[in-house]
Amino acid sequence: MIKREIYMSRIRPFIGNELIKVLTGIRRSGKSVMLSLIQEELAQNGVQPEQFISLNFENMSNAHLCTAVALHDEILRRTKEISGKVYLFFDEIQEVADWEKCINSFRVELDCDIYITGSNAKLLSGELATYLAGRYVEFVIYPFSFREFMELYHTVYEGADERQCFTKYLTLGGMPYLSNLRYDDAASRQYLRDLFNSVELKDIIKRNNIRDVDMLERIIAYITSNIGTTFSSTAISKYLKSEGRSVSPETVLNYIKACTDAFLFYQVKRQDLQGKKILTVNEKYYVADHGVREAVYGGNMKDINLVLENVVYMELLRRGYSVTVGKVSDKEIDFVCEDHGKKLYVQVSYLLASEETIQREFGAFAGVRDNFPKYVVTMDELDMSRDGIKHRNIRDFLLAEEWN
Repeated sequence: MIKREIYMSRIRPFIGNELIKVLTGIRRSGKSVMLSLIQEELAQNGVQPEQFISLNFENMSNAHLCTAVALHDEILRRTKEISGKVYLFFDEIQEVADWEKCINSFRVELDCDIYITGSNAKLLSGELATYLAGRYVEFVIYPFSFREFMELYHTVYEGADERQCFTKYLTLGGMPYLSNLRYDDAASRQYLRDLFNSVELKDIIKRNNIRDVDMLERIIAYITSNIGTTFSSTAISKYLKSEGRSVSPETVLNYIKACTDAFLFYQVKRQDLQGKKILTVNEKYYVADHGVREAVYGGNMKDINLVLENVVYMELLRRGYSVTVGKVSDKEIDFVCEDHGKKLYVQVSYLLASEETIQREFGAFAGVRDNFPKYVVTMDELDMSRDGIKHRNIRDFLLAEEWN
């Protein structure tokens, strides 16, 4: 089991205190494993196993507990037999009707430490904001980084070098369960297609009562094939009209929101770096896991430039950066990244194969006058750094401990 220290280091300061720890992220990204890692650490620090109560609400044996009252009564019954602090772990809590009411009640009634997971961003909206405002801390769990993927891949194929690992990572992505399939291509693709169908059905269609499934699938297909490309809801609406399906830009936006709530896609806004304002049109979208994209739609190698962008974007999120697309006059910088006053600019390309490409990628930073680090990230093996702008091979960039 990968220790996933990048998340544990963030969760650790909150272990044992009264804040509710909420782990969100796309289905099967490893949230349940994170609960196990937390339990493991607690046990190492002297907490006894009988102080843990763990429930997974996608397990049919817990179906009778999927209401607030039933869950409340069950936990109170069990905790009567436990001395000392009780540690509550609730997996896929959104399956419990009115769950936020009983979670808030536990917080008040019991000496407890609560951890919950969910696969939809709506988990932290609406009534939850009322019941738990200021009383929870959220951690988004992403699919494996390249470093995590390589660590697990080496347990299956010990002799694989860095390049072989990255080639496999580009095709299969970072979903943790793939190691159990020994990264077999056919089995992995089948698993990823089933995962996509599960996200689409359970976390998008059912949770949002979507009736026009065909329209949803067309919109998902459009976004998936255009990751890393700026477009608007109006552009999708016009495209669908040309396909014989009439839909308003507002409806398109609602469908996209349902997909981002399920953590299938991430929206990246554009920022005018000169006017220092967020632009309200033509966002970019990236997919949570590029392996899912390959399994469902194919084309990762054909769209390699966009897929590399996707890989870098997800790594920036993992490391805690807030990310926008930068606009300077007529030029665009792929990623402007900020984290507590730190800033980073990143331009991603496949290969610097011509002088024209080199000028375009390095020239994107021409209008940026500050001294924060600027990177051009590609598949090239030779270092072509120039004018204070650092050029990195993408593997080296992803595996770097820090960027400065």
